[in-house]
Amino acid sequence: MSLLRRIEQSQGGGQQEGTASSSPSSKQLGGAGSSGSGGDSSRLSSLQARRVSAPITSPQAGSYFDLKTRVQNKLLAEIDPSMDATKTDEVRRTIQDLFEQILTEENIVLSRPERARLFEQIAAEILGLGPLQALLEDDTITEIMVNGPKNIYIERKGKLHRVPITFESNDHVMRIIDRIVAPLGRRIDESSPYVDARLQDGSRVNAVIPPISLVGPILTIRKFSKNPISIEQMIQFGSITNEAVQFLKACVEARLNIVISGGTGSGKTTLLNVLSGFIPDDERIITIENAAELQLRQEHVVTLESRPPNIEGRGEVSIRDLVMNSLRMRPERIIVGECRGGETLDMLQAMNTGHDGSMTTAHANSPRDAISRIETMCLMAGMDLPVRAIREQIAGAVDVICQQARMRDGSRKVTTITEISGMEGDVITMTDIFVFEQTGTENGRIIGRTRPTGLRPKFMEKIEMAGIQLPPSIFGIGERRRY
Repeated sequence: MSLLRRIEQSQGGGQQEGTASSSPSSKQLGGAGSSGSGGDSSRLSSLQARRVSAPITSPQAGSYFDLKTRVQNKLLAEIDPSMDATKTDEVRRTIQDLFEQILTEENIVLSRPERARLFEQIAAEILGLGPLQALLEDDTITEIMVNGPKNIYIERKGKLHRVPITFESNDHVMRIIDRIVAPLGRRIDESSPYVDARLQDGSRVNAVIPPISLVGPILTIRKFSKNPISIEQMIQFGSITNEAVQFLKACVEARLNIVISGGTGSGKTTLLNVLSGFIPDDERIITIENAAELQLRQEHVVTLESRPPNIEGRGEVSIRDLVMNSLRMRPERIIVGECRGGETLDMLQAMNTGHDGSMTTAHANSPRDAISRIETMCLMAGMDLPVRAIREQIAGAVDVICQQARMRDGSRKVTTITEISGMEGDVITMTDIFVFEQTGTENGRIIGRTRPTGLRPKFMEKIEMAGIQLPPSIFGIGERRRY
């Protein structure tokens, strides 16, 4: 995004809440001045009164806001719009010099902390994401949730906390949302009131605005670590055991098809990133996602991203379109970030037609639920297939289901590693190879371990044919299990 575009957005920040704006957000939010929105406006105001506890504005807070607005607007008037906004350090130094100059010219006396705070807030409005910038730079925060302008929550160590940070108005939130989605060629307005997007660092973003949201614009940011979690860290955190890692590594190297199942925020994408790291460097990998967030380290990776329709309802490129097209791109591995619909059937067919070693994720609470969900998503493809035919596709395509869960203490753990062993009649048979056993709690933390069940999977022959030898001890064979 050009610096001129950022300046135009930031200049809107000087408007007081409730002031009419020339930006589309006034109509998008169904304000009192919008035609035909009186009922929605009154309902929104009523809900906000009940749900949003706005802080009491003191005279000092008002004067600080006036000062910030005055300095910010003067700074924006003097800065060169032709500067390259991608050169963040250079632009930031220029803003710093102008900021100090303006304070000196107007004889504005501030303490050192106040001066630093004011500069960081103004710089964040021009270069970053406003009030959220500090949260984005905090590596201990994994998720940011904006519930309207006055309620902001974060997730830290698996637990939710409210933070004392607010936006100035609904329009202020809308400008930040627009700053995120505009560079990606995506849009959000009354006709399309929700959008999936991503930040430059790969963090996943979802935004929902009125009239769908009744509490103002909603923004959810799933942050991803600049340094992806390694398998050693997962073992250290107790998310998985070394034996289970060796088994999954062998499954990836032997080109078995893997589905990672789990609930929202359970760590599916993190585990998918880790497992994809076991793919040999000499293989061609094609990743397909709604919003690109996978962080593969191999050299030969082709990243594809779906595209929503434009304002005329044309130009959509779905995950299913990308899966079908990827089959013509000589893939050796296909990784679909998440199966949500009819593309699941195409994914299964790809797994069954020579593209083994593929991986994907799905939302489900258990391996058995994952099978049922895959069946349902296959039916969403619109093909009039009998259920038995779909189950035969699943049994022939999927080798392993790896179940992830977020525990009560906020930790993420691999709870089950299950083999799809075949069919008996019309039922898909499954065998648990590893299962998480909780042994107790300590200071509110769940204590347990993902232990082998003592059963060897039927596909061990395929692993051994790949030249991989796993010791029997990995499966708990020959060892006395402790309970």
